[in-house]
Amino acid sequence: MDSNEPLILGHRGASAVAPENTLAAFSQAIQDGADGIEFDVRLSSDGVAVVIHDDTLKRTGLISGSVSALTAAQLQQIDVGSWFTKRAGGQTFATETIPTLAAVFDLFASNNAVLYVEMKCAEVQAHALAEAVVRQIDEHQMRERVVVESFALPAIAEVKRIESRVRTAALFEPKLSKPVSTLRTQTILKLARQHHADEIAFHHTLARTKAVQAAKDAGFEVVVWTVDDVAWIERACASGIKALISNNPRVMVEARSGTVQISAR
Repeated sequence: MDSNEPLILGHRGASAVAPENTLAAFSQAIQDGADGIEFDVRLSSDGVAVVIHDDTLKRTGLISGSVSALTAAQLQQIDVGSWFTKRAGGQTFATETIPTLAAVFDLFASNNAVLYVEMKCAEVQAHALAEAVVRQIDEHQMRERVVVESFALPAIAEVKRIESRVRTAALFEPKLSKPVSTLRTQTILKLARQHHADEIAFHHTLARTKAVQAAKDAGFEVVVWTVDDVAWIERACASGIKALISNNPRVMVEARSGTVQISAR
């Protein structure tokens, strides 16, 4: 891959073709040529970092109940693949359950993929979740491959407090009450700096050329989510975006290989 080309990361794995945040989706992303994955972690009732986006089990587990009310062992028994079957054209994913962060790190032990771990937590849970995530990073010797990100900026600050060598990213999404502006970009940079982030992860609607350049000038690497339009490949190459997070990494990887002449090494 040329140094100007962005990394392609599977959003919750290859979530366009496999149930999100499952080992099947993560494996598929790597099979499809992704450079890594992005996924979500929360705490179970017994303090284990588990991989799921929502705080309830309704959407992907098709049952009532909250993630924080169950132990990691209980969560690992819940089918979070069957809901995707109709979308998958009849292919069954009924054996997919909620993995632990440790299980994901084990899955990726044999390759060099990049892992973006998004912490889902309220501020009151920031310390406990940050501690659980950093512990697994250290135990699995993943520090060089992991970036920890969150919308809850105190949580990434807590990661840095616990282990300053872990790389972090501040996540930002648009709010209708606050239109995109130069002033807002400066606020984003200020917040990222205050919480000791190394990178800024922009929602694609915020990743205007000037905003990306301002972030880079301020010393941040830039990631953009969630993009499935292949036009983003050329844009990322031109503006020096580090990574694009996509639901269908295969399509983006194929587009990347045809957009920029890869130099011989």
